[in-house]
Amino acid sequence: MDVMGDKATLFETGRFVQPSGEEAEADPDVDETGEAAEEVRLRLAADAGDVEAASVLGALLLRRADLDGAEPHLRAATAAGDRAAANNLGVLLHQRGYADEAAGWWRIAAVAGSAAAAHALGRHHRERGDEPAAEYWLRQSAEQGHVLGAYALADLLEHRGDDGAEQWMRVAAERGHREAAYRLARALDRRAAERGALERGAADGAEPGRAGRTAGTPGAGTGATGAADRTAAGRRTGAVRDAGPRSGTGLGVPPAEEAEQWYRQAAARGHRRAALHLGAILERRGELKEAGRWYLTSAKDGEARAACALGFLLRDAGDTENAAVWWLRAAQDGDGNAANALGALHAERGQPQTAERWYRAALDAGDVNGAYNLGLLCAEQGRTPQAEQWYRHAAYAGHREAANALAILLLQGGDTTGAEPWFSKAAEAGSVDAAFNLGILYAGRGEDAAALRWYERAAAAGHTEAALQVGIARLRDGDEQDAELHLRCAAGGGSAEAAYRLATVLDARRPRPSAHELGEVVHEKTECEEWYERAASQGHRRAQVRVGMLAAARGDVVEAARWYRLAAEAGSRNGAFNLGLLLVREGSEPEAVVWWTRAAREGHGRAALRLALVYARRGELDEGQRWADRAVTLGPAEVAERAARLRDALRQELTA
Repeated sequence: MDVMGDKATLFETGRFVQPSGEEAEADPDVDETGEAAEEVRLRLAADAGDVEAASVLGALLLRRADLDGAEPHLRAATAAGDRAAANNLGVLLHQRGYADEAAGWWRIAAVAGSAAAAHALGRHHRERGDEPAAEYWLRQSAEQGHVLGAYALADLLEHRGDDGAEQWMRVAAERGHREAAYRLARALDRRAAERGALERGAADGAEPGRAGRTAGTPGAGTGATGAADRTAAGRRTGAVRDAGPRSGTGLGVPPAEEAEQWYRQAAARGHRRAALHLGAILERRGELKEAGRWYLTSAKDGEARAACALGFLLRDAGDTENAAVWWLRAAQDGDGNAANALGALHAERGQPQTAERWYRAALDAGDVNGAYNLGLLCAEQGRTPQAEQWYRHAAYAGHREAANALAILLLQGGDTTGAEPWFSKAAEAGSVDAAFNLGILYAGRGEDAAALRWYERAAAAGHTEAALQVGIARLRDGDEQDAELHLRCAAGGGSAEAAYRLATVLDARRPRPSAHELGEVVHEKTECEEWYERAASQGHRRAQVRVGMLAAARGDVVEAARWYRLAAEAGSRNGAFNLGLLLVREGSEPEAVVWWTRAAREGHGRAALRLALVYARRGELDEGQRWADRAVTLGPAEVAERAARLRDALRQELTA
């Protein structure tokens, strides 16, 4: 039992005046000489029967761990009724291993009013499993203002789930106990997280089906996320009771803000985990410079998670060399996250063997991300059986992205039956990619209702492509308003197809613009055109054609030609056909023929008809007839009809 705690506060004499650090550094010999002289004086006084001197001398020798020298003096002072000596005699006997005898002396001192003895006695009873007695004596100590008693009482009450724990933890923290300050901050942090979760839940319940439908940046449908899975330093779990109103500094201060204050106080007193949590709070708030200082303080004190977090902070600032130094330090201290980060760093540098070694080190440290990253590494190297092995290892341990990756691997191997349960497991565990992949799986089977349910789930979590699929489904069902909502989310998340479809929805609503003469530039653009342009700038060929058409309608020939050409060069038949029309108007029929030929060969009926007309005008009747035949085959109906008439006319000319 460690009843000693901070020896300077537990040796209850009140008769020592400790020299300051500056005095000790200035002339240590003087201190030693003065202490020796004081000890001689105390011995002479104790031998002369001075009870107080015997008590102080016993405490002095006990502090030096001279148990044999201290015991007779403490027993003599205790026999004379000195409560401080009785407490210290209990400490001495406890150190010798006589816990029950020590408790007897602590009881005597505690009854006489010693707060330190009451604390020690309470600790003794708690270790014996007698919690009622422990609470009684710890409360006696705490109510007398003993900081360690207040902390021990808070610890006991918190263990029992008693609402009064926070009150005494706050008392100890306010009196300078750094562990109490840290634990109070943790409790407040958890309460803030609980309130946040409740508020989010209330918001979800208030508007079913709408929560979370915002544009995001989800991972690809393959689920192949980054190799180093960065986790927030000091992530909080668990819950504590909300004990209601509190006295002290917490009145009127939100739990999260007050938690930060206590983290700061504990960190300032050298608590390395408090420094870690304070750094994490500051990092989330964007105060990276100060966050880095606290991470550094914590890391230098031996906190591996802080060293890991500092590494990520340096990496984000572009300093990968120093980041690697801190990751190495953290990984050597057993931090799996840092080992994963080192593995990812070496993988990026083209050093797969070193990367694999660090991923294995992460796995050995208990971080299942190591197995997942080993799977990714093997998959990149084409070592499919090994990749499957590592994905399974991580998936069976509950790693949702590994389950998704395993399902993809099985699906690629043709094992649909084996893939589906892993997709389901990953999706149920919260993998957005897996939910989307399940949607694809069900859609491929023609089970549209089931597919839509999973698409909706992924879309609600911010998956761009899932939001697009939901938007398309809503359009099919005629729910244009909800379709627009999902298409906006997907388009905002970077989907070119969503931007194009959103533009078509908006385009259908707007009044038809008045015609403009070619060359007459009009600069006003509607929202639908802005979405068309966003899709077009992302390489969407149909959007490029549409932007070209809108530019032509505004009279902006140069802009129209630019977009038509981009679409045509990317393989768009309509882009090539429209570019040809524009070139003919500008007097460039030979180049127009080139683009119409490309479009016709790709199956564009109107382009084939135009070619037939061009060759007929040139007198190249055989070539004209050939393209007219092609136009009849390609259609559509009105084109086929015109092409048939032209073909028949050309035949008559050829046979005349």
